[in-house]
Amino acid sequence: MELHEERVSSETVFEGRIIRVAVDQNRLENGRVASREIVHHPGGVCVLPVDGERNCYLVRQFRAPFEKVLLELPAGKLDRAGEDPLEAGRRELREETGAAAERYYSLGEMYSSPGFCDEVIYLYLATGLDFGESCPDEDEFLAVEKLPLAELVGRVLRGEVPDGKTQLAALKADALLRSGEAVL
Repeated sequence: MELHEERVSSETVFEGRIIRVAVDQNRLENGRVASREIVHHPGGVCVLPVDGERNCYLVRQFRAPFEKVLLELPAGKLDRAGEDPLEAGRRELREETGAAAERYYSLGEMYSSPGFCDEVIYLYLATGLDFGESCPDEDEFLAVEKLPLAELVGRVLRGEVPDGKTQLAALKADALLRSGEAVL
């Protein structure tokens, strides 16, 4: 098996401010054609800021799809095609927490929901923090929360942090810091 599908056609059925939804017709390996609903997203970034005492800075924010407040790492979407993810990460960290970092470590990429969405989230660890004023977007309301990294990892492992990008970044950053490959 090649595990490959060939796109036969694609029709945009919705185009919004952030996403575009297409219905594709794909030819399968057995020759049949199947319909695939695809959400196209510009991608995003997620930054785990950790200070010299191993404290993290997260944000609490209301999330409309779940109709509740979630604890998450500072994050946001890429503003334009081709935007450098690290530059977007720097921007989002400053906007949401007021922090700037001396060092950024890539924690890799995450596909948020590959069954129907092409969003790629670029994950970073930020250290050597310096704090100034935050400046969230005009439609963004959030509260910054300081939490020891060990406590965040514990919450993730106990299932108390449902946000996937926060889970992955916390576990990977903890491992990177423990290995000595990243410095505070």
